[in-house]
Amino acid sequence: MINILWAGMFLSAIVGALYQLIFLHNYDIFSQITNAIFQNAQSAVEISIGLIGILSFWLGILKLIENAHIAEKISQKLTPLFKVLMKDVPSNSPAISTVVLNMAANFLGLDNAATPMGLKAMEQLQEHNTAKDVASDAQILFMILNASSVTLIPITIFMYRAQMGAAHPTDVFIPILLATSVSTLTGFLLVAIRQKINLADRTLLKWLCGFVLLILALTLLFLNLAPAQRLALSSALGNIILILLLGSIIYISLKNKIKCYEVFVDGAKEGFSIAFNILPYLLAMLVAIGVFRASGILDIIVDGIKTLCSWLHIDTQFADALPTAFMKPLSGSGARAMMIETMQTFGPDSFAAFASSVIQGSTETTFYVLTVYFGAINISKTRYALKYALLSDLAGILAAIGFAYMFYSN
Repeated sequence: MINILWAGMFLSAIVGALYQLIFLHNYDIFSQITNAIFQNAQSAVEISIGLIGILSFWLGILKLIENAHIAEKISQKLTPLFKVLMKDVPSNSPAISTVVLNMAANFLGLDNAATPMGLKAMEQLQEHNTAKDVASDAQILFMILNASSVTLIPITIFMYRAQMGAAHPTDVFIPILLATSVSTLTGFLLVAIRQKINLADRTLLKWLCGFVLLILALTLLFLNLAPAQRLALSSALGNIILILLLGSIIYISLKNKIKCYEVFVDGAKEGFSIAFNILPYLLAMLVAIGVFRASGILDIIVDGIKTLCSWLHIDTQFADALPTAFMKPLSGSGARAMMIETMQTFGPDSFAAFASSVIQGSTETTFYVLTVYFGAINISKTRYALKYALLSDLAGILAAIGFAYMFYSN
């Protein structure tokens, strides 16, 4: 999929450039495309180098989280819930604890730990699957929760916003939390209704009501504030939670007699290699997107959406953030590059950049999650998994656009 997408952007850009040259007599179009290649290639290098410090810091913190077994402690609290959700899986199955560990790692933003745990969980769930080439109910639920999982602190988005020069990188904290909660809740309810999960179960009801009430309370709180106050409070809450989380991690590490400094430094060392490993992927996507935009095709698509919205008397500001939404279900690296390119084009503090950041954090990369998780255990019949995952994506993206309007202030 990503190969076709990447090649398609280049080839369609060339076709678009030829059209402009022959029919519109735009003799500068190929020069513009060449400049876009050089500029975006340079930007990819600058961004990757700039990420070294921030990446190293958070990898050091994540190493402390792993050594302090924080994800495991969270999993102990969540295990009773997943025993209710995955009713076809025996309560003594190791799959339950692995699933919970994966969800806890996702919640904490531990992507490196979440994927191996997720693959392991799929293998263990497969042991209870009677039709080995058909996704079971438990596997579908697990995949959709992964594809729309709530992340408490969207560190990577904060990181890129800071690198691109946003005045307040964390001001997207609350809108992302609300949008991704809508995505997760939509996916869960669709599956719960299809699988006839008992929503009246006391354990499930307690968690579900708590989750919904929290989202409603946050939404009502921010609805009663002026736009500028919403943004300021979102940024303040993001920073407060971030610092308190750091303090809690360090305190728990000390309590567990972990050598915090040494473990942190050990984790931070990985930041250099990861930053340079990111470079080829970021380079590939940024250059392709730059060429695609320079050719005018991306602008034609966005302008078409704006024209339709104007005809329907709908505000058109959100359209400039839609390329990130189009890319998100297909490619995580592509959506990230599209978000960065939007910041470069419109400015890191523009509405388009703000909205694209919220969209980026609203959901996961559906096709990647589905392909990797089901492909690892040779499941070819995914039943309704893709349809429900894409509906969850749609709900998350629409919510992201709505919350971006609600929170953004010039």
